[in-house]
Amino acid sequence: MRRSFIEVNAEFQKALTVMEDTNRHVFITGKAGTGKSTLLEYFRQNTRKEVAVLAPTGVAALNVQGQTIHSFFGFKPSITPEKVRKVSGPEAKIYKEFDTIIIDEISMVRADLLDCVEKFMRLNGPYRKQWFGGVQMVFVGDLYQLPPVVAASEREIFSHRYESPYFFSSQVFREKTFEMEFIELEKVYRQTEQDFIELLNAIRNRTCTDSDMERLNRNHRPDAATPADGFCITLTSTNDLAATRNLTMLEALPDRTFTLIGKTSGVFDRSSLPAEATLTLKPGAQVMLVNNDKYGRWVNGSLGIVKGLTRMDGEDDRLLVRLNDGKVVEVTPNMWELFEYQYDRKTKKISTRTTGTFTQYPVRLAWAVTIHKSQGKTFDRVVIDMGRGAFAHGQVYVALSRCTNFDGIILTKKISKGHIRMDWRVAKFLTMFQYRKADERVSYDERSAIILDAIKRDLSIEIVYLKPNDTKSRRTIRPLSIEPMEFKGKPFEGLRAYCDLRKEERTFRIDRILEINYVA
Repeated sequence: MRRSFIEVNAEFQKALTVMEDTNRHVFITGKAGTGKSTLLEYFRQNTRKEVAVLAPTGVAALNVQGQTIHSFFGFKPSITPEKVRKVSGPEAKIYKEFDTIIIDEISMVRADLLDCVEKFMRLNGPYRKQWFGGVQMVFVGDLYQLPPVVAASEREIFSHRYESPYFFSSQVFREKTFEMEFIELEKVYRQTEQDFIELLNAIRNRTCTDSDMERLNRNHRPDAATPADGFCITLTSTNDLAATRNLTMLEALPDRTFTLIGKTSGVFDRSSLPAEATLTLKPGAQVMLVNNDKYGRWVNGSLGIVKGLTRMDGEDDRLLVRLNDGKVVEVTPNMWELFEYQYDRKTKKISTRTTGTFTQYPVRLAWAVTIHKSQGKTFDRVVIDMGRGAFAHGQVYVALSRCTNFDGIILTKKISKGHIRMDWRVAKFLTMFQYRKADERVSYDERSAIILDAIKRDLSIEIVYLKPNDTKSRRTIRPLSIEPMEFKGKPFEGLRAYCDLRKEERTFRIDRILEINYVA
């Protein structure tokens, strides 16, 4: 693979090696701000493989310049595994030509949809007797962020077939012959304050203490006014709250409005529009830029203040926007493309064909945005308005982790432990999967042998320890003994050791040790 100018840390390198140099399926996860999107883009730009990048929604597909899962496979909204069929005709050839299919935002992909994908690729991919037709599957996303949606009308039927709506509850994951690598990106780039990172981790895993909550709620300022200089965005739990705030703030500005009309061509689902088709603005309006500027002046999610509109003869009008650094930039219309992958019989290569376009100024009103739509964005100052507290799994974590620094957060309401929801099915899957992968790397007996040798020679060892709530820590310990122990009536083999981190004697379960090494 060619190299680009990004930091390729150890986890990045491991992920790149698995994706580029093997055909193994892999789940790449990581906390908010660990570079999952950066890794995906880097791989796509540098790989020699034929790769399709898919996402569960139109907006997510636009963000990764990919195609929706339904569009790529020709699925109707009502697709079920029973309805999946072998395809024929010229379009069937393409599914045999891909080396790798990447599915981004995997946390939002339902179990039944992944079963549809597996069956489709089994019928139409290169190798019928292999999982996903022999095509490497790369799943990217954070299961602690926003979950899949199951409508109330489907819930009862769905629960009879699947243990959870998540992709890991699909039929393919229950099969013992299905194997998948697990890579967790651990270095957080969005935040640099270690105590803030640790607080976010505690909220993510729902392991926050009373002191954590006390610290978080120091930022509770119900009457705090939005900073007058702008560049502070309110994150809301519902579309209505965001829309109401944006309209109220726009109407309060003294100048007259002006309207920018977007244009569509071909097939472009209105629910996938990255900006409003009819955009109403005023000087002084706070906006979010929703594309990456080709000159690097802003990125998707940057905030700005509208200064005005410069009319041009024979050219597109220029929207003047002041960015956070004080610079005023000219923003012109951007064209987003929806496309589909196709197989070119002449070149015998995969190419893309544009199926629809949307052209509009790449901005949207942004005094407020929903927590859902803020996913993947980064802000320096946020006001978090949880409304009446209809908190979904991961919602508090997503909201807080958008901000680069702890002092940049304002809470309109106090957050309690009860507001922080975490689906324990996610933690169970992630921990059990990692325990199993650890056993494949170093068996239980091998770990025990290293521990006994360290006891005999009075050596310290370094371990990576994973608790059932998916809390992972790296510790240096001096093993003292291995003893039979019991917890809640269940026996286990425990390691008694002096822990350098805690400065005291602690007990560890050997089966929860993911990595073990002698200290040099």
